Amino acid sequence: MLRALVLVCVMALTPTTTSAQSAQHPGADDFAWEVGLWDTHVEVRGPLDADAPWTVFDGTSDVRPLSQGRANTVDLALVNDAGVRIEGVALRLFNPRSGQWSINFAGMNDGMLTAPVYGAFTEGRGVFYGQDTVDGRVVMVRFVISDITANSARFVQSWSADGGLSWIDNWVATDTRR
Repeated sequence: MLRALVLVCVMALTPTTTSAQSAQHPGADDFAWEVGLWDTHVEVRGPLDADAPWTVFDGTSDVRPLSQGRANTVDLALVNDAGVRIEGVALRLFNPRSGQWSINFAGMNDGMLTAPVYGAFTEGRGVFYGQDTVDGRVVMVRFVISDITANSARFVQSWSADGGLSWIDNWVATDTRR
């Protein structure tokens, strides 16, 4: 049931058309605005715990295009005041048949890929859904990219243990172009 709900949510998303390239493959250049180096400010806490304290990290995100913009990488390097680091690499891939992107992330602490999220941009806002596990329990994950300007953007990751009826944010990032 949860998998079917995620597929329905993902299929309901429609991409936007923003350039000559996307006229051929609508949505193929949806991440073009993000290429470059960014200062990244993140507040993070454990998933599914609305009472968990937030920890603040600062660092950089280096976004580089691949395959004529139909894929890109994000090299993330963050540190908090206690010297704790978050380092990872995101690979985002465009599927021209579905008009959707997948976002895949690997943390450098364990070198493991997380489960991908899938979605698209509509009216300047990207919404992506997927599944993951928390303490052995399958949960939904939502990743939203919003407030996009030439020099800033906001990224919020949320988790749901009730099939998407309620969401608990656990990653809120603001990027500012260097």
